[in-house]
Amino acid sequence: QVQLVESGGGVVQPGGSLRLSCAASGLDIVTIDMGWFREAPGKLRELVGQITGTGATFYAGSVKGRFTVSRDNSKNTMYLQMNSLRREDTAVYYCNSMNERVAWGPGTQVTVSS
Repeated sequence: QVQLVESGGGVVQPGGSLRLSCAASGLDIVTIDMGWFREAPGKLRELVGQITGTGATFYAGSVKGRFTVSRDNSKNTMYLQMNSLRREDTAVYYCNSMNERVAWGPGTQVTVSS
């Protein structure tokens, strides 16, 4: 059974940093394209960053230069390092396959507030 579990969220002041984790079971995320998504209140879920099976990364314009997607192959885990956080980054963050979606995990709440 495929399971994705996001963690690492919290409350942080503007300008702060957080690192999110996406632990996968039943799915080998090392060889597939994976993405980080977020859903803010009243908004549609959007893609913020992705990493391909070959390790290439791509980012939405709103986070480029501030967020970094990485992966630990030995742990079958993907990360999202978020720096210089802004209030508009407040959202629930999710991970999922880019090509064939699997069941969404619970997400992890990120709140940027002073």
